Amino acid sequence: KNQSIRISLFYCSNALQEDEIGVICSKVKDVQISRIRRPCSGKVNLLYLLKAVETGSDGVLLISCKPGNCICQHASYRARKTLKCGVDLLCEIGFRPGHVMYIDQEDGNKIDTIVSAIKQMVKSFRIEFQEL
Repeated sequence: KNQSIRISLFYCSNALQEDEIGVICSKVKDVQISRIRRPCSGKVNLLYLLKAVETGSDGVLLISCKPGNCICQHASYRARKTLKCGVDLLCEIGFRPGHVMYIDQEDGNKIDTIVSAIKQMVKSFRIEFQEL
């Protein structure tokens, strides 16, 4: 219960800038966020997600470009498919579906959307910790 929550944040370098990640991290308290910048979200494969969990992450969040606006054409679709496979596999070893999330950058305030997703994930962890 006193353990800090750890989240691995994989993000496309075209979807978010380093200063935006800093703002996100400053808005989320009591959470260790590992930032993993990739040149494209489509380059995040299943092994990266599993390695994040293996090294102690409680949750994984993948942020991608808006579908159709990706510089690498269909990479955001590939990223979503990879994450779906990751969710299925991680659920088999005890993760709940809410521990792994995908966000594509729609119009609007992306920072608030990401912060809200992280807070939702943290809330589900805290409920689970209380159940233990």
